[in-house]
Amino acid sequence: MRRNTRVLLKYALVGGFVLLFLVLIVRSFNVVDRQNLIDGNPESLVQHRKQGSFFNGPKKNVHKKKIDWHDYKLIEAEQSRSGVGEHGKPGHLDKKDEEMQDKLFKKNGFNAVLSDLISLNRSLPDIRHPGCKKKRYLSELPTVSVVVPFYNEHWSTLLRTASSVLLRSPPELISEIILVDDCSTKEFLKDQLDRYVAENMPKVKVIHLPERSGLITARLAGAKAATADVLIFLDSHTEANVNWLPPLLEPIAEDYRTCVCPFIDVIAWDTFEYRAQDEGARGAFDWKFYYKRLPLLPKDLANPTEPFESPIMAGGLFAISSKFFWELGGYDEGLDIWGGEQYELSFKIWQCGGQMYDAPCSRVGHIYRGYAPFGNPRKKDFLTRNYKRVAEVWMDEYKEYLYTRDRKKYENTDAGDLSKQLAIREKLQCKPFKWFIEHVAFDLIEKYPPVEPPDFANGAIQSVASPNLCVDTLSHGEKETIGLFGCAADKAQPQANQFFQLSWHRDLRIKYGELCWDVSESIANAKILLYHCHGGQGNQLWRYDVDSQQIRQGKNNRCLDMDAEKRAVFVNPCSASNANQRWKWGYLNMTALRHWDSYGAKIIE
Repeated sequence: MRRNTRVLLKYALVGGFVLLFLVLIVRSFNVVDRQNLIDGNPESLVQHRKQGSFFNGPKKNVHKKKIDWHDYKLIEAEQSRSGVGEHGKPGHLDKKDEEMQDKLFKKNGFNAVLSDLISLNRSLPDIRHPGCKKKRYLSELPTVSVVVPFYNEHWSTLLRTASSVLLRSPPELISEIILVDDCSTKEFLKDQLDRYVAENMPKVKVIHLPERSGLITARLAGAKAATADVLIFLDSHTEANVNWLPPLLEPIAEDYRTCVCPFIDVIAWDTFEYRAQDEGARGAFDWKFYYKRLPLLPKDLANPTEPFESPIMAGGLFAISSKFFWELGGYDEGLDIWGGEQYELSFKIWQCGGQMYDAPCSRVGHIYRGYAPFGNPRKKDFLTRNYKRVAEVWMDEYKEYLYTRDRKKYENTDAGDLSKQLAIREKLQCKPFKWFIEHVAFDLIEKYPPVEPPDFANGAIQSVASPNLCVDTLSHGEKETIGLFGCAADKAQPQANQFFQLSWHRDLRIKYGELCWDVSESIANAKILLYHCHGGQGNQLWRYDVDSQQIRQGKNNRCLDMDAEKRAVFVNPCSASNANQRWKWGYLNMTALRHWDSYGAKIIE
């Protein structure tokens, strides 16, 4: 009997040790999972915990009930606010702050000193179409995880992004805001940020990536950590405006295979003034993979408050159901840092059974930096590799039009392993790129032809009054002026600083580049600035008059003028007697110039 008792005790003791060991093992795995979540290890994050419960559960909005989602108490309270930057009005600094302004501008590309003087929850102007104020949206909408990747973002602009979302969103729809730190080097973006959001910003969490991985990987890390039905991606220097969320969510609530982009307004980098960029256009691209835009269709113009189809997203700000995002495989993990991701996602949304809209009644402000403060973290050409990955997987025979723009560069670029992306395309039975061009971006070929027509003129632009001087970029970049410099010996094929083209778009641009001459002022000696070519004519419309040798700007009888002594160029009213307004080109396409009205892009009235 004693022996049996001892055996039973022995087995009980061993069993207890085994049970204790198993408990410790399970707990250790949980600790590791939590630590990985804190450390931001993207490989360890669960991809979609809720599995899109809004879309997988019982059918929602059966009765199509719609309600008014506006927060009228907030709208009324904001009307009485006053202070720097309130109501989106421009702010200005005192002279004593200019030295610090310059120092922080070099780190951020915007007026960070002014940003710090503006409230994190400042009021914004309601610049929506008046019809948006009357719109109602479905009463049952999916929950949202807002993902905000950042690298060395300024304190106040980052927190203002999160604050604006919390302030202007129905609280029951916001599950979380995930700030993804792409291994920033600014110390205040580490423990100080973690403590601040924990103490002051409910629903906000921070993930710190262990190494600089780039925008695409940071977005993926945030998406993998998200728990809500819908993912909304925002840049880290944005401000959500009044009732911005329901217009983004309703099309997704109706069909989960839908992506919706807000209208992106401009927050001025120097004054933080909030203003409209425009009243909408459809996203597109040219065959160098520069983001472009197509005009709204008549049906869209007739319904200015309704979402409209857009072939290509701008990239940084959009909403998509978690379920559809992961069905598509998320972003291609082989895309490095940034670049090409908006084309990859746009193509596969459309080609793989989805749809994409812009929502005019959802507006989000975005700071367009005065300059880019961050260099290339890879010290190599990751952009061409990204573009080639997208082209090889999604563009079929149309990829050749991209490659012909720089054949040698693409031939020498290894796109890497594409098997996973090709498998996704095969699994989802995605449509060919020809279908996308013919049915979605059906007017893209006309506006941005794969094989561009010849220029009206190109080469050096030589002054007739001072033949030793030619127009020159002076090595300036975007938003900077051009001027005069000694002419190149070869005026038909000059160096890049003097190689211009009067393109078939009817703009005057740097040859082989994307910077155009732009005149926004109607004053004497109006400055000519280099701006990104938009193809919309207007401020960038130019014409060469062969008989008078004048280069005419716009439609108001204004011509390119110059001051040889100051080596400056500008625009003034045209004068036949002013020799300073006469110019010669390195090459003239006389056939095209004689048929100005019928050749080239359609003249916009």
